[in-house]
Amino acid sequence: MTAALRLDSACAAIGDPTRRRILDYLRGGERSAGDLAEQFPISRPAVSRHLRVLREAALVAERREGKHRIYRLEPAPLAVLDEWLASYRTFWAARLTDLKQLVESRASESRASESPKREA
Repeated sequence: MTAALRLDSACAAIGDPTRRRILDYLRGGERSAGDLAEQFPISRPAVSRHLRVLREAALVAERREGKHRIYRLEPAPLAVLDEWLASYRTFWAARLTDLKQLVESRASESRASESPKREA
């Protein structure tokens, strides 16, 4: 799978708030499908569908332990997303630096114009 397809797949998968919450739970360690399902006010089949989307996007891995399915977070696809976002972080950091300088210069100008003027 190309980097572009991995990015598209990861973005589509994390676009749903339930799937993001599943990923949040899995940050704490492996969880069974049943444990995950108990965290949501939706049916177990609905949680299973969300897990399938996350598995297809390679964001979670599944292993079987007896009759239980155990899921764990696979963060590698998120690294592709992080790399893509890095250029936007740089862009916004520069814009925020420019904004800070503008605000500080206007504040300095405002203070200078408000200070009492000395007469000769």
